[in-house]
Amino acid sequence: MIRFDCDYLEGAHPKIIEKLVETNMEQTAGYGCDPHCTRAKEMIKKVCNAPESDVHFLVGGTQTNTAVISSALRIHQGVISAQSGHINVHESGAIEATGHKVLALPSSNGKLTTKQIEECFNAHHNDVCHEHMVQPAMVYISLPTEGGTVYTKKELEDIYSVCKNTGMFLYIDGARLGYALASDGCDLTLPDVAANCDVFYIGGTKVGALFGEALVINNEYLKKDFRYVIKQKGGLLAKGRLLGIQFETLFEDGLYFEISAYAIECAKRIHEIFESNGYEFLFDSTTNQQFPIIPDNELETLSKEFTYDYWCALSDKKSGVRFCASWATKQENLDKLENAVKALK
Repeated sequence: MIRFDCDYLEGAHPKIIEKLVETNMEQTAGYGCDPHCTRAKEMIKKVCNAPESDVHFLVGGTQTNTAVISSALRIHQGVISAQSGHINVHESGAIEATGHKVLALPSSNGKLTTKQIEECFNAHHNDVCHEHMVQPAMVYISLPTEGGTVYTKKELEDIYSVCKNTGMFLYIDGARLGYALASDGCDLTLPDVAANCDVFYIGGTKVGALFGEALVINNEYLKKDFRYVIKQKGGLLAKGRLLGIQFETLFEDGLYFEISAYAIECAKRIHEIFESNGYEFLFDSTTNQQFPIIPDNELETLSKEFTYDYWCALSDKKSGVRFCASWATKQENLDKLENAVKALK
């Protein structure tokens, strides 16, 4: 079986495995208080052009989202998200379990607009019963979105401006950030992202690391005592150097950007395979996630050789599905997919 259902099917990039083996018998302090984590933090601050930011390494995306959101919000506050946002549909109610409501807004492509955010904020504060309702105090966006779409620099700047004007935090989930930055038409850089939010994270789990995420905090309020929060939310790794070593390797010689670009090239080929054979797509994704619309009977045939992520049922016995490329996608598997799709016609 050839798997295209997600972008974290393999272990880690070989260079990371090599570095972990090379440093395996080192003795260092735990919980991220080691030279590898220190060096990796400085590398990330440099590549983000954010020398005053705090950087923390956490074990996974859900722990990162939960730690950030629960620490930023007061007990009566909630977080605005697109309806398709990861915190709303794919984290088993982790945010709600901390006592904070996800205020989900409709979106056709995974992106929020400034108009939606302003309307949500104003609707609350203009309601005569607003003190009986959950108060919006943070905006959560993903880059790229769950639909593989990407915010432009202007869109991000405008959203951050709204957040600053309304006193809300802006938090960017960057689980697949490398794939957004490497995608065609993306006019954002890592320093742009860092300059236009209160807090964001650089995903490692889905972009070549064995596990782990690098959280970058810009807002002074959010920086205070954050290591306490990481510990409480289960995100602090005792063998913390394992995270530092991975992010050292990803950013030492531009590996993070190199492997992200490779995944985009693979995703372009997936798109071309389906488009050239007459298939339409759910979303206009330029990132590593592609969403072809395929008749159900053809999906049944493809399922004998390939896995994909089922997205939604459509009319006329068709379904939207997701095929993912990654840093580890093999060209020979793309060849096999191409032959299989051609054989359906």
